[in-house]
Amino acid sequence: MSREVFIDTASVDELITWQKRGIVAGVTTNQKIFLTEGSIDFKQRVHAICDVMPTVPVSIELTSRGAESMTAEAIGYAGWRPNIVIKVPVTADGVGLQVIKVLSRAGLATNATLMMTAEQLILATCAGATYVSLFFNRAKDAEEDPCLEIARARRFIDAGRHPAKIIAGSIRRPKDVGEAFDAGADIVTVPPKILEAILNHPKTAETAREFDAAWEEFLTKAPTGVRVPVESNGGGGHPEPAPAGRRPAPVKSRERLQ
Repeated sequence: MSREVFIDTASVDELITWQKRGIVAGVTTNQKIFLTEGSIDFKQRVHAICDVMPTVPVSIELTSRGAESMTAEAIGYAGWRPNIVIKVPVTADGVGLQVIKVLSRAGLATNATLMMTAEQLILATCAGATYVSLFFNRAKDAEEDPCLEIARARRFIDAGRHPAKIIAGSIRRPKDVGEAFDAGADIVTVPPKILEAILNHPKTAETAREFDAAWEEFLTKAPTGVRVPVESNGGGGHPEPAPAGRRPAPVKSRERLQ
């Protein structure tokens, strides 16, 4: 069972930011996410996302209705870029399951979406979905227990040795991420604002300030001869190793090496 963090956004700037931080193992989008991007060309933005993330799955959701229309739309998206995953709504009419089956037989990756219960995930798994997405907080809104639903789906998938991966979406708070993984999700897809909130713990900031102050105080007490400047290796972004027999100088700044 894998453990990966996807990012739930259509913003190229946000993708670049979190790619640099080593977080993005995949991208999910939907109609509401594209709406927040304002007046953009949909196809151009999808290509821009795939330019930034050419080797990870990028989920694009179907918007048409009816099996034939949805299948045609899916084939069109799949032809745009090889890493596109087709998000298929699993709705009460069963058409979503039918489309998943057709696309699966055609060798196209699918992400079954809009699901709130383990039973829905089970049906999508049996239909051949590559990913099965449970809406964590929307399930809570419907008075379901999302952790229990993920755990039940996890047992079914593992017992049957199905290849489907569970994605937990609809993430609204940092704790949702850990809870979804604890329940058995393979992937949690997280909005950028929640990723930022995970980093922004007040005790972390307080501790960093305390350590910075301690380091500055230490430097005022260190022998003058100890503080030898760190030389650059010609702009390569890494410090030169200290000559043999000489200890490296203390680094005054906590800034990351670029």
